[in-house]
Amino acid sequence: MSLTTDPPPVAIETTEKGLAAGKLGTFSGAVLGISTVAPGYTLTASIGLIVAAVGLKMPAILIAGFVPMFLTAYAYRELNSRMPDCGASFTWSTRAFGPYVGWMCGWGMVMATIIVLSNLAAIAVEFFYLFLGRIFSNPSIAELAQHKGVNIATTLIFVAIATVVAGRGITTSQKVQYVLVGFQMVVLLAFAVTALVQVARGDAPAQLSFSMDWFDPFSGVALSAFMIGVTGSIFAFWGWDTCLTLGEESKDPNKVPGRAGLLCVLSILVTYLLVAVAVMMYAGIGDTGLGLGNKDNADNVFGALADPVLGWAGPLLLLAILASSAASLQTTFLPAARTMLAMGVYGAFPKKFAEVNPRFLVPTFSTVAAGVVTGAFYTVTSLLSERVLLDTIAALGIMICWYYSITAFACVWFFRGELFASIRNFIFKGLFPLLGGTMLMAVFVVSVRESMNPDNASGAAIGGIGLVFYLGFGILLLGVALMAVARRRNPDFFRRTSSASTLFDLENQR
Repeated sequence: MSLTTDPPPVAIETTEKGLAAGKLGTFSGAVLGISTVAPGYTLTASIGLIVAAVGLKMPAILIAGFVPMFLTAYAYRELNSRMPDCGASFTWSTRAFGPYVGWMCGWGMVMATIIVLSNLAAIAVEFFYLFLGRIFSNPSIAELAQHKGVNIATTLIFVAIATVVAGRGITTSQKVQYVLVGFQMVVLLAFAVTALVQVARGDAPAQLSFSMDWFDPFSGVALSAFMIGVTGSIFAFWGWDTCLTLGEESKDPNKVPGRAGLLCVLSILVTYLLVAVAVMMYAGIGDTGLGLGNKDNADNVFGALADPVLGWAGPLLLLAILASSAASLQTTFLPAARTMLAMGVYGAFPKKFAEVNPRFLVPTFSTVAAGVVTGAFYTVTSLLSERVLLDTIAALGIMICWYYSITAFACVWFFRGELFASIRNFIFKGLFPLLGGTMLMAVFVVSVRESMNPDNASGAAIGGIGLVFYLGFGILLLGVALMAVARRRNPDFFRRTSSASTLFDLENQR
């Protein structure tokens, strides 16, 4: 293995898609990534799931979910440095493994985004009515979120608004996110510090003492519980890859997206651990009252803790979660629309998806399509499950593990000829992506198996099999059927091989 410095890699030319180039730097890219992750929304939606699975081991599980994400982030960085393309996982896996794997990877990414968009909209609606209820001192307003008809109608309105904003261009998205992300991060920090201060004063309900054992994932957790918890943790970190799908709109497409992704992941980890420790020490993990294990609070932990921790400032936390959900709802359209754009440009999807608005330089049709499918998905799942948020989070973990692991393996395979050229190549292009992909694929397999048991989620089932199985693995199987249809309608894309000298010979022939 050589210790010499590698020669500068030559980037592979990808197809110009008409997006706005040179708009994003490292910081702004990281902000959009953090916005998509939505730490405020994610924590209030996932803490209940993780605590139900592993109890006081929540910090350990958050770290366990972070490790494969961090390792996989290097795969994204290396692939982007060679092939900056808004199709990201779809483009890279197609280049490495061929059209069939690439199509399924792109499908998994798009559907993961659709699932989380519906979840984001639902959380935004819940906190919207909670906030209005507090402002007007009218509990009946807060209860409107529990009325299925009102909930679905309001969620569809939120999705429509986010679709319009996402369709106005990347610059509009960037300016909106600075405000929303900054606000939620400041409020989350204030919430965590205030909770810890109350613990120090002896005013907390649980008054737990800090323990390093909370960070040890190797003791006191059954394998099945560990995997369920890690699935929730992986969901908690999902979204940083938005930085990579915006590569073609970055100031330096070969370097900025990768740096932004790593900055985003590390910032999120620090935030999660601080808040997790604070709420555990303050509320404990009991199944009554403010306990994090209380099923009545599982879908909305911050909704229960806002007033006890912050007092008169409680509505600020509700507003922060609303801002977090709304911000992420808008930015999450970006990777979904751009992946569909790339699939349209390269022939994997109908050509209509390749259209870019000449004024706003965004894939308008793909953005609208994402909004319509999100609204339909949420409506159907809401009618099938009483606790749709819990089920969609579990299903999302399955989807994430699927397409992230494929992307990680694509990095190893694509760079296989240069892995031993230097220690750097071996670690960042080989070892890290291989470890990250293996971990994620293991979680995927176990999660699919566990999802068949309705008791591992909300209890909703179809034919005795958990709804999560259908929302996760079932949608992937649907993708296989749709791929067969796509092959008949767009055969040229499926005729190419991964050994093509350019990224997509099909596009060069047009």
